[in-house]
Amino acid sequence: MRRPLLLLLVGVLVAVTGGCSWGGGSSIRAVEMTRPLPVPPLASSRTDDQGRRVFDLDIREGSHDFGQGAVDGTWGANGTYLGPTVRVDRGETVVMNVANGTEETTTLHWHGMRVPAPMDGGPHQMVPPGTTWSPTWTVDQPAATLWYHPHPHGRTAEQVYRGLVGLFLVDDPAVPAGLPDEYGVDDVPVVVQDLSITSDGRLDPTTGATTAVGFVGDTLAVNGTIGPYLDVTTELVRLRLLNASLGRVYDFAMADGRTIWQVASDGGLLAAPVPTTGVQLSPAERAEVVVPVRAGETVRLVSRPPDLGARLSGSALFGSEPFDVLELRAADTLAASDRLPDRLAEVPDADRDEAARTRPFVLGGRTINGRLLDMERIDEAVPLDDAEVWAITNQTSLPHNFHVHDGQFRVLSMDAAAPPPGLAGWKDTVYVAPTTTVEILVRFTEHHDPVWPYMYHCHLMVHEDQGMMGQFVVLAPGEEADPAGLRALAEHAGHSG
Repeated sequence: MRRPLLLLLVGVLVAVTGGCSWGGGSSIRAVEMTRPLPVPPLASSRTDDQGRRVFDLDIREGSHDFGQGAVDGTWGANGTYLGPTVRVDRGETVVMNVANGTEETTTLHWHGMRVPAPMDGGPHQMVPPGTTWSPTWTVDQPAATLWYHPHPHGRTAEQVYRGLVGLFLVDDPAVPAGLPDEYGVDDVPVVVQDLSITSDGRLDPTTGATTAVGFVGDTLAVNGTIGPYLDVTTELVRLRLLNASLGRVYDFAMADGRTIWQVASDGGLLAAPVPTTGVQLSPAERAEVVVPVRAGETVRLVSRPPDLGARLSGSALFGSEPFDVLELRAADTLAASDRLPDRLAEVPDADRDEAARTRPFVLGGRTINGRLLDMERIDEAVPLDDAEVWAITNQTSLPHNFHVHDGQFRVLSMDAAAPPPGLAGWKDTVYVAPTTTVEILVRFTEHHDPVWPYMYHCHLMVHEDQGMMGQFVVLAPGEEADPAGLRALAEHAGHSG
């Protein structure tokens, strides 16, 4: 079996609190914004004889035109780069037929979804070439912008890099009227990846910068296009932002500094719109923002150098100047938009007094609590329905973040301070700055299994491929973790030994 290309490039960078090896940073090259922004199509579906909505996602490999000619080495679902947007209503039961038409084993993980562990799409649910995996579950969570991506241990970074990414939107009748909601018109997905494309037309990570966060590219693709613009026909436009990059952190803002409103984070709507001039997203984080535009104007969404923490500057890894992400071209006459509602969702207060216990998670150079991932080891056993504080400490001078499968959490504190308003809603991924601690309040309900684990990990994808990941099971009263059962699963998935 060939070793993952990105791991061969990066190797294991050992970091301690006193310092690290950074490698060279990489800025995004400037391009003309001359190509219409493509909008991923909504995935088609059918209803089976059990009343379930059935989606077919056929994983393929091939080539893709980012706007500069055909590029080889791309992956997609129902196409050769990215995948369709899956859209479902809360309460629906879905079946996802994932057919692997590539020559490599892969998975699809439903990132941010509350889902039974055997249906999660993590590294235990491998889909070999030529086979189909058909998980099914009932969607029961608030309206949110989620996503799907591959999650095979050791190969996640490369398969995501090649484009196997799509949005998974949950709709909920509880959402108040007033938010822009016409998909592709005033409610637009913005999937952002940094890439490196060779002069002979290959999607090749070997030509990007090798840094402490892994691969960093010099070319920005948005919805699979370089240099995109969006024709805006309404006074307000809602952008669903997804950082689908491997290691780059973005700080999205408007070039003229105008106020925008953040209306949602990873797990759904915030309690109320938050006025802001920028929204920072580390890999896998999402945010929904509403941008006001004026008739006839052209304005650009940019990314500023991110704030990586007091010990780091964004320019150390990602360049010192803002770069363009998307140009908004407003029509000479705009359709009136509704006024944003004052209240968006019921988001209960995050009360640490509810917690039954606190669990520490210490992030090392590539370890969590001093250990690399062992697919045959249960790292944590979490009681069903118990609220817990998870204290995530980054003891290094590296950037890290932290993602938890099966559920959404609330951020209690960041370096002993209350989270900013944009991080006060439901989250499944959070940035953890060097030498700081982030406390989150988690609770797992409904789904439990003594054998099948969920994952927690750094979502800088080369980090997770190198073993910065752990496994936990959720146990109902009277259940005990089943290590022997897990070892059998790992052996079946090809991870034993």
